[in-house]
Amino acid sequence: MLTHPTLDMLRDLGLHGMAKGFQDLDAQSEARALDHGEWLAILLENEATLRRQKRFEARARAARLRHDAQVEDADFRAERGLDRSLFLRLAACDWIRQRHGLLITGPAGVGKSWLACALGHKACREDFSVAYHRAPRLFATLALARGDGRYARMLKALARTDLLILDDWGSEKLTDEQRRDLLEIIEDRYERRSTIVTSQVPVDNWYDIIGNPTIADTILDRLVHNAYRIELNGDSMRKRRAPENPETAQA
Repeated sequence: MLTHPTLDMLRDLGLHGMAKGFQDLDAQSEARALDHGEWLAILLENEATLRRQKRFEARARAARLRHDAQVEDADFRAERGLDRSLFLRLAACDWIRQRHGLLITGPAGVGKSWLACALGHKACREDFSVAYHRAPRLFATLALARGDGRYARMLKALARTDLLILDDWGSEKLTDEQRRDLLEIIEDRYERRSTIVTSQVPVDNWYDIIGNPTIADTILDRLVHNAYRIELNGDSMRKRRAPENPETAQA
């Protein structure tokens, strides 16, 4: 069998998964009992798997998630009000396909950001584009972009993302400029894309944080009405995990 010319041709065509599969099969004596169709099916599956993995890795890098979190590692034992059934349904990502939203609220340290990032990571695995932003930093970046001509381009990128995670929202009242930014983002995404918002502030108090009654009505109407909710409570999970002897704590 002309192994090396075949490998060279596969690599030249960018079929690196098939090339790796070809090498593996050629090294297995039992594989020679397979017919041509079975070889081809195995090689194609190798190529498809490698391409899925590369797409996932690219999406995960672009998402810039705050935590390397996996939905399989979610802690349902902690007393914080996390509904196992709801979270596992959200992990299937059908809500993203249906362009719904998700609001995660609760006090500091109960795992809001971690859960959002775990769902974002799963969305990357499901081949959705994901972008993670801490809300205060996003508003600051948009303010700079408005001055150097990147504003429209940034809004367009945010609008195209399948899943946008706005973390740590509502830490302080919005300025006029920030209200307009949030309105543009939510308006562009309404019933077109999905958004996760995490906040220490209960949803009932978001109206006051936005400030302007007309803009608040518009934003909340679009954010809340078709969104799932995870409302967490309890003590900080960081405190529970802290070592008994502070001197042995790792940074």
